[in-house]
Amino acid sequence: MKSFKSLVSLLTIMLVLLLAACGGTGKETTDEKKGTETKDEAVNYTVEHAMGTETLTKNPERIVILTNEGTEALLAMGITPVGAVQSWTGNPWYEHIADQMKDVQVVGTESQVNVEAIAALKPDLIIGNKMRQEEIYDQLKAIAPTIFAETLRGDWQENFKLYAKAVNQEEKGQEVLDNYSNHIADLKEKLGDKTSMEVSMVRFMAGDVRIYHKDTFSGVILEQLGFARPESQNVDDFAEKGVTKERIPAMDGDVLFYFTYEEGDGKASGVEKEWIEDPLFQNLEVAKAGNIHKVSDTIWNTAGGVLAANLMLDDLEKILVK
Repeated sequence: MKSFKSLVSLLTIMLVLLLAACGGTGKETTDEKKGTETKDEAVNYTVEHAMGTETLTKNPERIVILTNEGTEALLAMGITPVGAVQSWTGNPWYEHIADQMKDVQVVGTESQVNVEAIAALKPDLIIGNKMRQEEIYDQLKAIAPTIFAETLRGDWQENFKLYAKAVNQEEKGQEVLDNYSNHIADLKEKLGDKTSMEVSMVRFMAGDVRIYHKDTFSGVILEQLGFARPESQNVDDFAEKGVTKERIPAMDGDVLFYFTYEEGDGKASGVEKEWIEDPLFQNLEVAKAGNIHKVSDTIWNTAGGVLAANLMLDDLEKILVK
């Protein structure tokens, strides 16, 4: 009998231990299941954009981006697209993003998108621009959910907010914008009363010379910093195009920044040299004061995104903050 009781006691202890073990396993299984449910939980969000609305049912993982500023937005949020339009200059990417774009497939240019190349990438989201690609919107939408910004002009931050919403990363997007705002505030403090200077901006191209106004990428940034502009440039539009040499006096200011869109054939650089050396240009007060600065066309104009915006602020600090 004593042996029987001992056996029963032993079996009871083993049963208690087994139940305890099962209880622990059950909790782990529930936690794991709960974690799986959270990970696989269906995402459903709707984005209003230039062409209507788009509803996405999962976080996009294979994104094709069809503007240069959009490419910078994705990179700033830590997202590498599977496909992107080629940079306006570079082979095929701007120097300041080349390292981040090594494995990205080129899908044409902003003005001539390769729809077949996009389809081959099997994207789950396409981000484009009405101003550039309105005519092929229906073709793109047939491939994958497609979201378009309205236009490409000065205020890249509005488009950036749309891109952040499109990829369901609004919190990360706001962090990027906050960091940029802090950069602006920091530089304004360092500039002090130098923002009272009238800043002139000129662009040289192979077939055109332009005086840039306020509704431009660099114009918006100058305004955010509080800079004054020459009276003829203090206009809420893009630029004065097709400028002739008779308009050189309109380029004057306390400081002049110019940038040249060089495509590799030397023609734009030739236009730049001709104008900079012209007696009318040399007679500008800003020229006589030695306050003319050549800056990167990519950074100050062409790239048009948040990465370039921060690099432009760095340029201004190097040039104007002594």
